[in-house]
Amino acid sequence: MSVGITKGPKRRYRKRRRAELEVQTRQRIAEATAKLHGTLGPARTTVSAIAREAGVQRATVYRHFPDDQALFDACTAHFYAHHPLPELEQWASIADPDDRLRQALADLYAWYGRTEHMLSNTQRDAAHVPPRTRQRFLTYFAAAREVLVHGRPERGRPRARAAAAIGHAIAFPTWRSLVREQGLDDDEAVELMARTVAEAGPLAGRG
Repeated sequence: MSVGITKGPKRRYRKRRRAELEVQTRQRIAEATAKLHGTLGPARTTVSAIAREAGVQRATVYRHFPDDQALFDACTAHFYAHHPLPELEQWASIADPDDRLRQALADLYAWYGRTEHMLSNTQRDAAHVPPRTRQRFLTYFAAAREVLVHGRPERGRPRARAAAAIGHAIAFPTWRSLVREQGLDDDEAVELMARTVAEAGPLAGRG
């Protein structure tokens, strides 16, 4: 009986330790993938490069992540844990739609500044990103547009134009064009886009 009691805790400890090591290995692979996507881009990130960066064998990468979707799921979870998207609920709590839009643009443009390399690479290499991963990103921005359109006074075609202007304003390429290519700072870009949205509904001579 004493022998069984002695071996039991040791066996449980070994199982627990193996499980901890497996979690750590998955985390290293996810971190390595996110790093390479941010520096090289998905198109140039190979399993061999991920394995080298994570300090594991190629077979280990495949054992933990048997397909691209599983690997991207882990990579994006790691990335968003360190760079969370702005919360839509916080914007929705702002009653005035113009104030809400300015706050949303300020939050998004600051986020774009922090995540520029990753977003530039993943948009450039969009064909190498699994559809489900792309769709999650698009779904967030579709929901963001709905939050920002809510409560605006425009109706009919003016509302559609305002919604289109909002969709344009919150897009990463818009921020990159205004800030990186045209030389505006974030505050100037926010104000320009807020005014663009305000003017988009009541276009002169249009209903």
